[in-house]
Amino acid sequence: MALSVWLSSLAALRLSRSGSLNWRHTDRAETTTLQEGLARADPEALARALGAEAATRIGRFLEGIEGYRSHPYRRRLADPPVLWQAGTTRVLAFGGDPAGAPVLLVPSLINRAYILNLTAQRSFARYLRERGLRPYLLDWGAPGADEREFELDDYILGRLAPALEAVRRDAGRPAVLAGYCMGGTMVLPLATRRDVAALVLLATPWDFWADGRHQARLIAAHLPGLTALIDGLGQLPPDALQAMFAALDPLLAARKFSAFAELAPASAAARNFVALEDWLNDAVPLTGPVARACLEDWYGANAPARGNWRVGGEPVRPERVTCPALNVVPARDRIVPPASAEALSEALPDVETWRPPLGHIGMMASPRAKRLLWRKLADWISAHATA
Repeated sequence: MALSVWLSSLAALRLSRSGSLNWRHTDRAETTTLQEGLARADPEALARALGAEAATRIGRFLEGIEGYRSHPYRRRLADPPVLWQAGTTRVLAFGGDPAGAPVLLVPSLINRAYILNLTAQRSFARYLRERGLRPYLLDWGAPGADEREFELDDYILGRLAPALEAVRRDAGRPAVLAGYCMGGTMVLPLATRRDVAALVLLATPWDFWADGRHQARLIAAHLPGLTALIDGLGQLPPDALQAMFAALDPLLAARKFSAFAELAPASAAARNFVALEDWLNDAVPLTGPVARACLEDWYGANAPARGNWRVGGEPVRPERVTCPALNVVPARDRIVPPASAEALSEALPDVETWRPPLGHIGMMASPRAKRLLWRKLADWISAHATA
C-alpha cells in the first residue's frame, strides 16, 4: 500500500501536466494552490525531487521494519495466578487489597488479553491494583479442541458467566464488569441478568451502521473471500482480520514504522513500540461460528442495535441494565467509530459517558492513558462499586 501511494505520485505528476488528473475530491483552494505551484516548477527538477522523496520514505519505512524485527525486546512478564480455568479460557487474579472492589476485565476475542497487562510499567490491570482495587483478567486464549465449534453463546454463557461467578466467590461480593472493545459487547448480556456491581464499557461497538455503514460495506466487499476461508479452515485466521484492520487506515503501518526508525533503539519509547507491535501481531483466530456472527449478524444486519441479537434465546437489551454504567468513547478511535459506541449511552438507563482524547488502543497502552483516563476511571470504579 505504501509503495503504491508513493510511487504513484510520479504517475500523478505526469497526469497533472496533461490536465487529466482528477481533482474532484480535494479542497478547491488547496487544488488551486497545487496547480499554481506545479505550473511554476521546473518539470524535470520536480520529477527528480519527487522520486528522491519517495525513495527516502521507502527507505525509512524499511529501516523501521528491520529495526523492529531485530529489536532485542521480548515480553517476559509472568502471569499472575490462575483463579479459574475452562479449556483455554482463564481468569488471572492480580491480587490487591482484600477490601478493594473486584473488577473483572474482559478483552476482545480477537487479540490477546495482555493488552491490559502489556508491560510492568504499562499495565491497566496492575494500575487498578495500585489504586486499591482487586483486578481480575479474563484471558480467552486461542480456540483449542474444546472451543473449535464455539458460538458467541458458548463464550458468553459457558465461559464468561462462570468466570464472573468465580470472581464473585473469590472476592465475596459482586464484581464490576469492565469490557474492552468486543469484550464490552459480550459483557452486556450478563449485565442485564447477573448481579453486577457496576458496568464499564471501553470502546464498545454496538450500532454497527452508525458510521454510515462504512465498515459494514468494507466487510461486505470482503465477505465472499472471508466466507471461503471460514468454510475451508473452520475459523477466520488472524491474517485475514489484520488485513481488514489495515484497510481502515492503509498508511498507518508506513507512518508508525517510519517514526520508529527515528527512535533510539535503547529508548523506552522504542521498547514500548515493540511491546505493542508484538501484541498486535499476536492475534488469535475466531471460530467459524463466531466469525460468521460478527461479520453477518453484527456488521451485516446490525443485530445488536436493532434489538435482534439474542444470547441464550433472550434478546440483549441494554435498557435492562440496572447497575451504574460508564461508557468510555475514545474520541480518536478508528477501529470502533465513536458513534457506534455512543449508541449505548442512549440505551443504558443509568450511564455516564466520557470522551477522552485517545485512540482505541491508546486508551489502554499510550503514555497519556494513565493521566487522561486511568486515574479518573479507577476513582469512578471505587465510588460506584460501593454505592
